[in-house]
Amino acid sequence: MKPVQLGQSDLHVPPICLGTMTFGEQVDEPTAFAIMDRAVERGVTFFDTAEMYAVPPRAETFNATEKIMGHWLAQRPGMREKLVIATKVAGPSRGMPWIRGGKADLTARDIVEACDGSLQRLGTDVIDLYQIHWPTRAVPMFGALYYNPAHDRPVTSIHEQLEALGQLVKAGKVRAVGLSNETPYGVHEFVRLAEQHNLPRVATVQNVYSLISRGLENALDETMHRLGVSLLAYSPLAFGLLTGKYDASGIDGPTAPKEARIAKFESVRKQRWGRKESFAAAVRYNALARDHGMTPAQMALAFCYTKWQVASTIIGVTSVAQLDEDINAWGTQLSPEVLAAIDAIRWEIRDPAI
Repeated sequence: MKPVQLGQSDLHVPPICLGTMTFGEQVDEPTAFAIMDRAVERGVTFFDTAEMYAVPPRAETFNATEKIMGHWLAQRPGMREKLVIATKVAGPSRGMPWIRGGKADLTARDIVEACDGSLQRLGTDVIDLYQIHWPTRAVPMFGALYYNPAHDRPVTSIHEQLEALGQLVKAGKVRAVGLSNETPYGVHEFVRLAEQHNLPRVATVQNVYSLISRGLENALDETMHRLGVSLLAYSPLAFGLLTGKYDASGIDGPTAPKEARIAKFESVRKQRWGRKESFAAAVRYNALARDHGMTPAQMALAFCYTKWQVASTIIGVTSVAQLDEDINAWGTQLSPEVLAAIDAIRWEIRDPAI
């Protein structure tokens, strides 16, 4: 795997990133250690986490993932220098009172204090990529469809947030900055203000991207390409829908894997992944993969791995076996026939898990 540059930063990472949000909820510490060890062994030296994790979010597991990663690093002298570590400051709590008291804003002070907390939990002096997890603005996210200006409210400005990020970079606590769950407007504004005020330029945007959620291709990809901002694609397997494991029974059926995130947690099913349209679309893509001699996961991952829009694909796993399967999909090439069939399905059903 040839390293890729993230935006205009000095960060170079593998095209596969280990997502860790299962650590501390579905994945216990010993298993998380084994997964991280195996990832490094396989050349996946780019790890992504967040102060909010584990997921689904609960007060009891808030910060748990960063703590597990910190314990792992503490027991492996010299490992930190091999890694690019990304983490995120949570946006406004949106129903999570354990995050900054549930306030509906993310101030400059919040960003600095959250970064200091992440540094302490991770046991490192610097975070390679520090990201804002979701905007303070009232924009559609996590399956919502429409922006409504009537929902706008006074919040900390993008400029103020950039100044806080700049303070962290200047202090040597952060190497590069990024965004997550952002819109074309948000990316443009962060870049415009950074260039206007000599503040850190966002290197990345971490947004959902998969066969059943390709909304990024409806403007955001052009924005990022022209501004030199890299995509970190998350949920390439659509919370398991694109692995085929639900095809026979659905996520609530008697044979559905009981420990799978989408089957186990009601909060996940209430979002885009639980829609009947998302399930029906996944079944179509999964059948296409099998018809062409691939596993559903192999085709879904190859789709992300080979798209020009994607710099690095974030894979989340619960076992070493899953990790190996996801990494083994690297190098799979989708034929023109398969790509045409994928686009034909999308033309018919569009993006049910947008």
